[in-house]
Amino acid sequence: MQQYREIKARHQDAILFFRMGDFYEMFYEDAEVASRAIGLTLTSRNNGGAAEVPLAGIPVKAAAEYLRRLVGQGYRVAICEQVEDPKLAKGLVKREVVETITPGAVFADDLLDGSRANYVCAVAMGRDTSRDAARDQIGVAAADLSTGELRLFIVTLADAPAVLARLAPRELLLVRNATQPELDAALSVVDNALVTHREGWEFDAQLAADELTRQFDVRSLEGFGLGSDDRAAVGAAGALLRYLRELQPGGLPHLARPLVERPGGIMPLDEMTRRNLELVESLRGGEVAGTLLSVLDRTATPMGQRLLRAWLLAPLLERGAIEQRLDAVTVLVRDPVGRTALREALDGVRDVERLASKAAAGRATPRELRALGDSLARLPQVAKAVRDVLSHANQGGSQGGELAHMLQHWDDGADCAAKLTHMLVARPPLMIGDEDTIAPGVDADLDELRALRDGGKDAIATIQQQERARTGIASLKVGFNKVFGYFLEISNANKHLVPDDYQRRQTLTGAERYVTPALKEYEEKVLSAADRIETRERELFEALRRDAGAAIARWQVVARRVATIDVLSSFADVAEREQYVRPELHDDYDMEIVAGRHPVVERMMAREKFIPNDLLLTSDAQLIVLTGPNMAGKSTILRQVGLIQLLAQVGAYVPARRARLPIVDRLFTRVGASDNLVRGQSTFMVEMSETSAILHTATKRSLVLLDEIGRGTSTYDGVSIAWSVSEHLHDAIGCKTVFATHYHELTQLENELAGVKNFTVAVREVGDQVLFLHKLIPGGADRSYGIEVGRLAGLPAPVITRAKEVLALLEGEGEQMAARLTADGMQAPLSTKRRGPRMKHQLHADQLGFFGEAPAAPVDASATRLKAAVSALDTDSMTPLEALTTLAALKRGAEE
Repeated sequence: MQQYREIKARHQDAILFFRMGDFYEMFYEDAEVASRAIGLTLTSRNNGGAAEVPLAGIPVKAAAEYLRRLVGQGYRVAICEQVEDPKLAKGLVKREVVETITPGAVFADDLLDGSRANYVCAVAMGRDTSRDAARDQIGVAAADLSTGELRLFIVTLADAPAVLARLAPRELLLVRNATQPELDAALSVVDNALVTHREGWEFDAQLAADELTRQFDVRSLEGFGLGSDDRAAVGAAGALLRYLRELQPGGLPHLARPLVERPGGIMPLDEMTRRNLELVESLRGGEVAGTLLSVLDRTATPMGQRLLRAWLLAPLLERGAIEQRLDAVTVLVRDPVGRTALREALDGVRDVERLASKAAAGRATPRELRALGDSLARLPQVAKAVRDVLSHANQGGSQGGELAHMLQHWDDGADCAAKLTHMLVARPPLMIGDEDTIAPGVDADLDELRALRDGGKDAIATIQQQERARTGIASLKVGFNKVFGYFLEISNANKHLVPDDYQRRQTLTGAERYVTPALKEYEEKVLSAADRIETRERELFEALRRDAGAAIARWQVVARRVATIDVLSSFADVAEREQYVRPELHDDYDMEIVAGRHPVVERMMAREKFIPNDLLLTSDAQLIVLTGPNMAGKSTILRQVGLIQLLAQVGAYVPARRARLPIVDRLFTRVGASDNLVRGQSTFMVEMSETSAILHTATKRSLVLLDEIGRGTSTYDGVSIAWSVSEHLHDAIGCKTVFATHYHELTQLENELAGVKNFTVAVREVGDQVLFLHKLIPGGADRSYGIEVGRLAGLPAPVITRAKEVLALLEGEGEQMAARLTADGMQAPLSTKRRGPRMKHQLHADQLGFFGEAPAAPVDASATRLKAAVSALDTDSMTPLEALTTLAALKRGAEE
């Protein structure tokens, strides 16, 4: 218990799994926490005269499941092993913590999701002094311990949430007791991450530089592309390395050299766009089904799955890099036979990235090491399939793009694959000692021991035959029990024939049992053979694992190339099966989509039922006001435009008959309504916050897709906000915009702003029924058909009937009011289009502008009284009947 307390004192923030024989035991508070968290039986023990202490234990062989449950609930678990053989120990067995498992630092497959990276991230604030005006920046260091990946990000405060959301870390390292409101706002996008606070000095850039140079054995960080203005990222990396070394006392030999990402190469995707487009998680609860990822994921390897997810969350901004990917997809689309052969070759490749990392960290089991060997053995087939595709492409004049680049300096790993598959049996056990691990013929000593173990029965029969011939006792037999081992049993009737070298061991009622020096010698060989086999196999296996792990840098390169080939072939397979086309990318302004489709929605219905739509955005039609009834498909059109643009910049084919697209620097998609109770924000507040982020971040090269801005408040406020947002996007920013709305008043913008065009989603009325055509046509809608949608949703018939009555009444009053305003000359249409900065309208003296102030009128006492009476009304609390009664009274007063 003293030993336990000393070790626990160094790991107070973790549950300590203390190895005692075949069990991991937990004491004191750890036992109480574990019993509650994973349902263990809580008992107590009196250890060496100490007071009764709480105790809970689990078998070592069942530890994986309990670990998974604890780590899944956000606990840290320190694994304390017996690091010497108890048979050889003098006194207390030596124990040490060999690793600490946290949600962000795990190796075991059952604690990991093979389809996504498992990052632990350190985040630090800094200043960028390279510009004319220094500004805050954030440095992020992200490591995936299971693959050895290390990435550094230098980002602005505005883009930090997008980067952190893309990484989706399981664990965050932050400076302890730091007050950084800007950073807190950026971190708010990270859900369900374990937060670990570290001391501020651990984020010091100079100390961190020393940590990095020592880890990667370099003289400076310049080779990584890091300079004096990257102190935040360097500091974060240093703190992360120090933390990982604490978790893994055995070292980090598999950690790859850092990859540095700066602004400009990747399109930042904010939380609302990622969520609204359902890229990797569904709006219906986070599952993958019904997402863009589910449509595109036809990858054959776990590395490919993870890379596909990463690509979808990081569209490219450099046209050349996008075209390289598209060129690769093109050659694969044009060669279906070659692509099929490639996918068959990839099918047998396991998770090389994580298997190799386990080998380097000394954690790969015999079965995992054989899987690595089998995977590497398939790489020549993968390379051959790629070469065949490229050969056919070259005959047709294509270069192969990114696919050709993957074959440059290709490494099959043939030497390691041959060694692994030669030395290990075809189906190794999970653990050394369960069954044979090393193949026959590899080691002569091992083969001899196995022969001794496996030939034991035959040898015993031979000894028995020899002793019968020697003694003349035909009934002599060789037996075995756990107390005496092997023995010779002779009946009492033959005792007089027993030779002098027989040593009596046991007397029975009718017989005596003896041993001989030769029999004991053989017994020792047979009984020790199994232990010696396990020891020798362990020696050979660990040497083999060290050799494989030493080449970890090779396998990480191999894994990245195989993953890239896998994703490109998946893009090509989807493109051919779903009839996608290659987008035509350009550097101009215009966007043209012909017969565009929503990749997810069309998958959920028969192809002939999905209605494709065209879209054209130009400098003369940069903002489309999209009106139409509920259920007509406005939101689907918005999303499909965003997904087509995103797919193009990922480097994939797009669902359309033709797509001519610009490279956009940002994609904003605000669709639907939601609140955020955790942050204390109402639906309208969330809507306004997201709109504000768009207006502050969008540029002329951006694509903005808006749905129902302003609907979370009163009608007049909503129309006012929607109108002014549209003007700002048109005048001040000039970006390509599609604005879906039920505010039909916004269709007047087409008469006012030069770059606005009205479109609607067509419907057809047949009697009392409404047929939704889902077709985009020029013009504006004058109705929303909300009551019809309510009928389709199953509202009771009396409710529908009453709603129609109220609607007719309100529409009648609206028409009367409009007619009166027009007759009085107070509502003249706005007819002068304008382009560029906002300008004031020259209205007639008696004209009421849409948002302008009413013209001044002579002061009149009766008018003042009428104004006061109207101002005193509480219209929000009035019933329709009270409103009509009050209006009649005001009318009489005005006439008098």
